[in-house]
Amino acid sequence: MAVSKTLSVVMIPFSAFGHLIPFFQLSIALANAGVRVFFISTPRNIQRLPQVPPKLSSLLQFVKFPLPEVGNELLPKGAEATVDVPIEKIPCLVNAYDLLQHPIKKFVADQSPDYILIDFATDWAVDIAAECHVPLLYFSVYSSAASVFFGPPEYMDGQDEQMRPLPESLTRPSQWLDFPSLVAYREFEAIAAYNTLCCGCFPRFAKVLNACQAVAIRSCMEFEGNFLIAQQKMMMGSKPVIPIGLLPPAQEKTEAVDESWGKIFQWLDEQKSKTVVFICFGSECRLTREQVHEIAYGIEVSRLPFLWALRKPHWAPPGDDEDFNVALPQGFTKRTSKHSLVYMGWAPQVEILKHPSIGVCSVSLRMGFTD
Repeated sequence: MAVSKTLSVVMIPFSAFGHLIPFFQLSIALANAGVRVFFISTPRNIQRLPQVPPKLSSLLQFVKFPLPEVGNELLPKGAEATVDVPIEKIPCLVNAYDLLQHPIKKFVADQSPDYILIDFATDWAVDIAAECHVPLLYFSVYSSAASVFFGPPEYMDGQDEQMRPLPESLTRPSQWLDFPSLVAYREFEAIAAYNTLCCGCFPRFAKVLNACQAVAIRSCMEFEGNFLIAQQKMMMGSKPVIPIGLLPPAQEKTEAVDESWGKIFQWLDEQKSKTVVFICFGSECRLTREQVHEIAYGIEVSRLPFLWALRKPHWAPPGDDEDFNVALPQGFTKRTSKHSLVYMGWAPQVEILKHPSIGVCSVSLRMGFTD
């Protein structure tokens, strides 16, 4: 009797945790379905990912390739992801990331997986897949609304003469929609998005979209069905667009947070339902002093109760990493302490967001759309 072969896939996410985490969550889902997964990244990135559930350890394997050196003067020591570098150094990180193609090519040739799942920036994997005769899938960590906004591959790679010539054009809704939409960049966001995406990422993105055999997207019909239908139409039926769900992380337990957060949850328990503003800009967003102070002044004027999880800014003076006063306007915490809290450092976001006292969450993305 023939023995069935276990389906195997190679995952190659970009070195940013907004990409690494969704790729990891998809890897967990695939492993739960009995698929053998090889998750490729750098040692430090993998070290910072969640633990693989013991029951999946035989199916989900981390493959660590050191980030090639591109010169100590170009990247900070130990930098392996976008969170480790200022935004102007990201091109240097991308250059180093591109050099991973050489060990990855050998790995793919040796393993002969059934599929390769790649990110938008992993355009060099197109050639690896072709040479090794492995089907290629693109996994989009972006929403379908964002994907449709930027248009089809021929638009992004400049072959279409209607290519958006100016950043101002990014402030208008997508021309590929047949229904009303407010999805667009604001004016102050458009210039940075144009310089980063239109002038840098789009050629990579277009190559990946043209070469892949299907698009898997972290979304679902219930969440953005109109956009998913529009995205499939935009692909002209050349390849399927497959919504694979939102891939929510495993539920964290309150007991897992440290003692200081236990006290903060106690404070949340004392607040009225849906009254607290949770402010958390994540690890990728690097706010200037002026931006931090303007946010502080704004929430102070609002007089709303808030919980602000503040990462110590790169411009803050050295000292106690938990002293948030070094980053805030003078007297701010004293004036707001009766109804609000500021905490510097890591925050258990899942636990906070599901707390009944949270009424709204203020977030930011390094690149992309904000609400």
